[in-house]
Amino acid sequence: MNHFPIFLALEGRRILVAGGGDAAIAKLRLLLKTTARITVVAEDADPLIAQWAAEGRLTLIPRAQEPGDALCCVIAYGAHEDDALDARTLRLAAADGALVNLVDNLQKSQFITPAIVDRDPVVIAIGTEGAAPVLARKIKADLEARLPAQTGLLARIGKTFRKTADILPMGAVRRRFWAEYYDTAGPRAADAGEAAIRASLDLLLDKHVNAEARQGHVDLVGAGPGDPDLLTLKARKALDRADVVIHDRLVTPEILELARREALIIDVGKEGFGPSTAQADIDALIVEHGLNGAHVVRLKAGDPTVFGRLDEEIAALEAAGLSYAIVPGITAASAAVATIGQSLTKRNRNGSVRFLTGHDMKGFADQDWAALARPGEVAAIYMGKRAARWMQGRLLMHGTAPATPITVIENASRADQNIHAATLATLPDTLTSVTGPAVILFGLAPRAASTALQEIAL
Repeated sequence: MNHFPIFLALEGRRILVAGGGDAAIAKLRLLLKTTARITVVAEDADPLIAQWAAEGRLTLIPRAQEPGDALCCVIAYGAHEDDALDARTLRLAAADGALVNLVDNLQKSQFITPAIVDRDPVVIAIGTEGAAPVLARKIKADLEARLPAQTGLLARIGKTFRKTADILPMGAVRRRFWAEYYDTAGPRAADAGEAAIRASLDLLLDKHVNAEARQGHVDLVGAGPGDPDLLTLKARKALDRADVVIHDRLVTPEILELARREALIIDVGKEGFGPSTAQADIDALIVEHGLNGAHVVRLKAGDPTVFGRLDEEIAALEAAGLSYAIVPGITAASAAVATIGQSLTKRNRNGSVRFLTGHDMKGFADQDWAALARPGEVAAIYMGKRAARWMQGRLLMHGTAPATPITVIENASRADQNIHAATLATLPDTLTSVTGPAVILFGLAPRAASTALQEIAL
């Protein structure tokens, strides 16, 4: 990040704009929305700028910029649309102590002005560090379409109510009050005007003041295989509301970034055959924060219902009397098979698919290996790297062809994803180069390889 985003206090402070043409007008249209004292220095100012000066909205000095014009200015703009004149503005204004932006000159500017979505006092700034201004404008248009016109009104009225709402205890209780106001109560009342919005705040405050101390709630959330774009909308909403996020090792940093900044983030990661947090300790941690009134998100990689120890955590929550909800996620096998252009089931090939885990060796050993050894069978094997040679021996013993295709997808859906094509005969050797979490797809080859094999057979 080369440009750190801030919101600059401008009330009563000076801003200088050097230049009087189209570029200056474009900046002034934005700056005139602020409470700053604006000065324009231009030898030949556009009539619109002169009109704004006559209306008292800015001060116009009809000459070239001179030393001292930017004294006490917090920021200054060079908007001459002339490189030499803008370079002079940079030199003079910087000497006067102002930060300087040269319009359409990212390299020499000391700050940049982002694209802005204005729902005063709600202001959203969008910057791409000059890399993609068209993208910034697209994001701005998308956000403006999604943010209701009443957003600013709700925020202004909410601001006047903050001291009244301070009778609510700090933390989760107060957050729930404001969340309900902005999510439901406020928007419902907005069409009826300011009086209705203020009345909705009074009713809402009475509701939350008189509410009994409430226990927390736990969402058991699937984070998907790693790509944040594969996170469900419901999972994103849960992360946005969470006071506490208790996550597994395989949940990616990009997904954790989506949690509220104020949320407590706790890593209880487990590593197969390595360091881990005991499940009983995880259960106790979830219950502790829930009983303290927090909204807890138990964030699991993939889908919590697939090899996620979900039942043990639910049992702990029910024993503690805590409410909970399950938010399913995309399991790693689904992401892995999509990566190689195949499907887990196919008409006239296999009408069922097995999901196995090599982490539980007793359960793994009890599988019906004779049934899996039949031609056309498909299985998705999680955490199977250490058990691969044992699995190979069982399948060969039951008659599986050594050439049966197997694909290993390492870090499925992530930026560092790797696809390793193998056969049953080569599987253990293939896995020696796999260091990340992997899903083993038994009976499936990447689509391109599968097509080539069919063509050879013909």
